[in-house]
Amino acid sequence: MGTQQLDYQQEFLRDIKRELHDLFDLHWREIALNQDKIALNPDWETYHALEDSGKLQVFTARQSGRLVGYVFTLQSRHLHYKDHIMAITDLIYLHPDFRRGWAASKLFRFVEKCLVADGVSMLTMGMKHHKPFSVILERMGYSPHDVTYSKYIGD
Repeated sequence: MGTQQLDYQQEFLRDIKRELHDLFDLHWREIALNQDKIALNPDWETYHALEDSGKLQVFTARQSGRLVGYVFTLQSRHLHYKDHIMAITDLIYLHPDFRRGWAASKLFRFVEKCLVADGVSMLTMGMKHHKPFSVILERMGYSPHDVTYSKYIGD
C-alpha cells in the first residue's frame, strides 16, 4: 500500500478540513498523552484565524488523491530575533502505511522548500519522546535544540 508515489502540496485548511478528521483521530490515538484526561477537540476557529493571518501553513501528502499525511507549521518573526521568520511544527503525521522508504523525508523537504520561498530562515520540528523520528531529521541536517517536559496538572 505504501509503495505508491505520493504527491506533496500546500493546501488550505478550509479546503481539507473534512478529510482531516480520520487522520487527526489516528494521530491522537497513536501519540497523545493523557488521553483519559484530555480529549481531542481541535480549536478550528483559531486554526482558521491563524491561516487567514498567514501564520498557519498546511502541507499534505496524498496517494491517488487520498490524504495520508500532513505537516502544520506556524510562522512568525521571532521575538528575540526580529530579523528572522521562524517556523515551528504544530502537527506532523504520516499514516503508518507510508512510513517506510523516503515519504517522510520527501514531505519534510517539500515543507522546507515552501517555507524558504516564504522567507523562513529557521524551521523547528517537534516530536513525541515516545515516537521519535530523529534519525530522519538528523539525516536531513537537523540537530537537537530544546528539550521540553510536560506534566498534567489539571483536576
